[in-house]
Amino acid sequence: MDTTTMTPEQMRAEIERLRAANARNSVITMKIGEKGGLSVYGLGRFPVTLYKDQWIRLLDMADAIRAFITRHPELKSKAA
Repeated sequence: MDTTTMTPEQMRAEIERLRAANARNSVITMKIGEKGGLSVYGLGRFPVTLYKDQWIRLLDMADAIRAFITRHPELKSKAA
């Protein structure tokens, strides 16, 4: 939509549409992809897709990942 020719009402409607889309995107969902990987949606713009053995390896590292995050305060947080 061309924002240079939008009426104030159209702008408000577009803002509400974008807010609703952002709210939907904040929900984390999972889906099995075409090639059999597990895709997790809602963490960012694109899904995170890994195969079962990769997810298990990553989940097994949860404590190490949390410790790494704690040791590195320079890591940034993304505002939701």
